[in-house]
Amino acid sequence: MPPSTPAQPEPPGDADSASLRAILRHQASTVTVVTAPGSPPVGFTATSFTSVSLEPPIVSFCLSLASSSWPTVSRSRHVAVHLLAHHQRELARTFATSGVDRFAEPTRWRPGPQTVPILDGVLAWLLCRVVDRVTVGDHAIVLAEPELLRHADVGTPLLYHRGGYAGLDPAADRAIVA
Repeated sequence: MPPSTPAQPEPPGDADSASLRAILRHQASTVTVVTAPGSPPVGFTATSFTSVSLEPPIVSFCLSLASSSWPTVSRSRHVAVHLLAHHQRELARTFATSGVDRFAEPTRWRPGPQTVPILDGVLAWLLCRVVDRVTVGDHAIVLAEPELLRHADVGTPLLYHRGGYAGLDPAADRAIVA
């Protein structure tokens, strides 16, 4: 039997914003909610959270300059980043929805250190001191140094992939640990 001919890949396309968005839908991202103190406090769902440095510890997230949360975040000295658990899809949707009171019931939260809102029941949270904000295009990259951390000993993260929320297969998760 003759060897099969590999499928011809599509020719490269222009790297415009629509094509980039389509490509990035293939990247699974951890879902976080970032909160900042204010009157009222603000918060938003972000999938851009990442570690930047371990020495010193620095994390980052991105936020649209057009976001209703940006004016408060742009002035905040502290923020909290909350890593959501697989079962917190509705919490992610609440903080991704414009024009609603994100801190109203059923959201469970309390004022934390530096009056930063801390969400209850999350997989982990980091209270961070903002060290820099860098404007790039229509977004700001916020760089922050974690000062306090708290994490649960159980649970799997909520992920965002191909335009929807997803989670890890618990059986696959156990196989990795074994």
